[in-house]
Amino acid sequence: MRVGITGYQGLSDLTEMLVRGELWKLVTTYGPYELVGVTALRPGPETWFAQAVREHGGKVEIVLPAGAAAPARSEITREATAVHRLAPVAAGGLGDDLGRALVGMIDELIAVWDGDRDAGEPAEIAALTRRAGLWVHEIWPAGCERPAAH
Repeated sequence: MRVGITGYQGLSDLTEMLVRGELWKLVTTYGPYELVGVTALRPGPETWFAQAVREHGGKVEIVLPAGAAAPARSEITREATAVHRLAPVAAGGLGDDLGRALVGMIDELIAVWDGDRDAGEPAEIAALTRRAGLWVHEIWPAGCERPAAH
């Protein structure tokens, strides 16, 4: 099962604790040998998800938008089974369109967000995933706090 992740960045420590618990519960519903986590590996839910997938015994693939810097070297990046860098739009690629790239690579999506349809990237990627007929797991446990920027 190929599972992607999107979510708010800049979450509080309390929200991190709540979300990490829910991510772990969801990740462990998959068999470790069938699970491939697909992530841009940005700070916050995308990194927490990758850590949970690795700890559960699954594989991690990293997707980098064309304009993104390579992620810092870490255990996750060293053990990633693949790193996919999106080609620039000028070269016929998706550029920075992480949503379309993710939807083309996954079977399901985890969205760490409060369900607000005007909430930027998490809302856009969740909607795109649903339009493609794929399942979206929404994670936003009671007590979570939206980041100040949203």
